Amino acid sequence: MALPAFLDLKGYGHLLIDGALVTLSVGMAAMVVALTLGILGALARLSKNRLLRAVGSTYATVIRGIPELVLMLLVYYGGTVLLQWLLSLGGGDVRVDINAFMAGTLVVGFVYGAYATEIFRGAFLAVPKGQTEAGQAYGMSNAQVFLRIELPQAWRLAIPGLGNLWLTLLKATSITSVIGLTELARQADLIKAPTKMPFTVFFMACLLYLAMTAVSDVLRIRAERWASSGFRRS
Repeated sequence: MALPAFLDLKGYGHLLIDGALVTLSVGMAAMVVALTLGILGALARLSKNRLLRAVGSTYATVIRGIPELVLMLLVYYGGTVLLQWLLSLGGGDVRVDINAFMAGTLVVGFVYGAYATEIFRGAFLAVPKGQTEAGQAYGMSNAQVFLRIELPQAWRLAIPGLGNLWLTLLKATSITSVIGLTELARQADLIKAPTKMPFTVFFMACLLYLAMTAVSDVLRIRAERWASSGFRRS
């Protein structure tokens, strides 16, 4: 399919589109990881078990204090060295290559899972205690109370924060370019030389990022309205 003239970039424009698709793929996969870790981290922080609370608090505090780029390089390069060393203990020369997409997804998801932990923690705390107590009075188990009462309401309360988290996470996928993943920022960097149009190339990349975040924001607003459709506002 032919691209519009302003996106063609001397025949290299399709690489930016390919990079944008990789960016979305990494972003969505990392968001799944972040949401999973966020819920688990929030439950750990709210647990009555002292050890679980300590684990949840350490995760949320420490990971938010380390730059994503440092973790990315540590996992991708340090992880490769560690795996090669462990596998070579059995004898022989072992070479290990960590998949860039997998490493990028896990690191970005792991980092933003710490932020999601605080979002879900606040959402769970905002669920009225009377409702959970009513569920228990009806004979629901703790798991049923969580799945039927707490989690649905926590999702509704967390959507605004999670929407902002997604926008930040989507842009943060650009750090995966340092490990060679050909997402949008990496593709823009690769084609700036052959096109001899560095400003135009990076400007188009900015527009693609802006388009993705704009569409995401529209979807967030619709999700908020849908989640609050049966909620009576005081």
